[in-house]
Amino acid sequence: MSAIESALNWLDSLLGSAAWFPFVLLGVGLFFTVYLGFPQIRYFRHATQVLRGKHTRAGAPGDASHFQALSTALSGTVGTGNIGGVAFAIYLGGPAALFWMWMTAVVGMTTKFAEVTISHKYRVTDDAGLMAGGPMYYMERGLGMKWLAVAFALATVISSFGSGNLPQSNNIAAGVEASFGIPTWVTGGVLAIVLGLVIVGGIHRIAAVAGTLVPFMGIFYALAAVSVAISNAENILPSLQRIVFDVFNGSSAAGGFLGATFAYAFNRGVNRGLFSNEAGQGSAPIAHAAARADEPVSEGMVAILEPFIDTIVICTLTGLVILSSGVWTQKFANDFAPFDTEIVQGSYTEANPRHVRELFAHLDLIPPADDPVQPFTGSIDVVDGELRTGDITILHNRSIAEQVRVLQGGMPFTGTLAVVDGKPVTEGVSLRGHSLLHSVPLTAEAFKRSFLGEFGQYAVTLGLVLFAFSTAIAWSYYGDRAITYLFGVRAVMPYRMLYVTGFFLATVVDTGLVWLISAVTLALMTLPNLLGLMLMRREIKDTVNDYWRRYHDK
Repeated sequence: MSAIESALNWLDSLLGSAAWFPFVLLGVGLFFTVYLGFPQIRYFRHATQVLRGKHTRAGAPGDASHFQALSTALSGTVGTGNIGGVAFAIYLGGPAALFWMWMTAVVGMTTKFAEVTISHKYRVTDDAGLMAGGPMYYMERGLGMKWLAVAFALATVISSFGSGNLPQSNNIAAGVEASFGIPTWVTGGVLAIVLGLVIVGGIHRIAAVAGTLVPFMGIFYALAAVSVAISNAENILPSLQRIVFDVFNGSSAAGGFLGATFAYAFNRGVNRGLFSNEAGQGSAPIAHAAARADEPVSEGMVAILEPFIDTIVICTLTGLVILSSGVWTQKFANDFAPFDTEIVQGSYTEANPRHVRELFAHLDLIPPADDPVQPFTGSIDVVDGELRTGDITILHNRSIAEQVRVLQGGMPFTGTLAVVDGKPVTEGVSLRGHSLLHSVPLTAEAFKRSFLGEFGQYAVTLGLVLFAFSTAIAWSYYGDRAITYLFGVRAVMPYRMLYVTGFFLATVVDTGLVWLISAVTLALMTLPNLLGLMLMRREIKDTVNDYWRRYHDK
């Protein structure tokens, strides 16, 4: 596991967490925003009309309505990113990370418009008589770059597990266990069976489920989040002010939060924004390819609405709940995940400003070359669960852990705890204590800070189950369209079986590791699509101009 973690961290440092990645993602979105004349503003009203079927010809080719295609695409984006991803971004980058999620959504509305338009133009009918589309088709048929199409399709298959499968089931199982005490494998097993029953029916069943589930879950979660925010109404304005004030200055240390630089908040906000709304990733065009429409541009119009609903509305509600409740700077009792735990040499405290600066630098995207914070290697004496070696500090979830206990089989451990390069390696031993939270547990704590009290976590859990499960359904469709492109329809059923198996197995994997896998696979899919869009920029613009020319001539 250590080797896998190191390899994934290395890949992530080259891709999604690299300093250049947010600039590429936002840069392409900004380019198309200017190049196409701010379509996210000018075409917004027209997009709502298309969604309602106002400009759709009866009998247009396709397998789903505009609304069902939008719901399928939204079910792929409205998932753990809206509940756990926002919390993860704030945990890493502070309040400013939410601002960069907004910016990703604003320019992402244009990116979605461009990628769906050109992909819809080059969609085809597969051997089973169903519509097949996505960036791989415009890459091959429009650009004549088969190699790029194959690379994107392979990345889509991999990302269907990394983005749509593993994070969703892992977070569902963790949330259900925390709220109801149901073992993760039980939740995984039950939902894996239901998932299999849905996806075996293909796009018709997926679209029907998404069209019913997405509106219900969106309204339910929005009402719950607004109710919680009202309970902390006095903190909403200060939270909004801090989001804006921290944008270019970074977030200072507060409570257990060690602070975040501008670069860190920018990188993590953009990264989590992409995970949430998937603008530029190339996934949404696969769902929209099934829509009944003669005009590629009209389906691109519908896609404009996705980042707005997903990030501007739903993610903002989650962010305000977390910030206004204040839980993002507080430590809570939790079991320490090995992936998020490091034991370092020396005794550090939050009361010492120098210690805070050194620890944050150590945890930054690129630690300093002369980093004074060094991982501990050696043995620690433990008596009745208490560590007796004093000159060490345990970091968990990017915070200084407190009241740490060493357990074995749930009971206090007595003996020697072996540590290698900052990681405990004694078999069967676990750590529990107080530290910052991230992902779904952080959002659940925020929902509890309202008139809902302990019942707040149940609202989060229900929202999580609905959001994440619908995402897993949508991504199974993305993966099977990519498999169809690569190997034909005969390979779809084996892929679906593997997908359901992965959904079950992910319930017992370390959450931090799952997020890392997600970050890597997300970038692998995004980069080929952004390259393809830039190469197709003139055709995209000509297609849009031709649509409006014919529209005004009617």
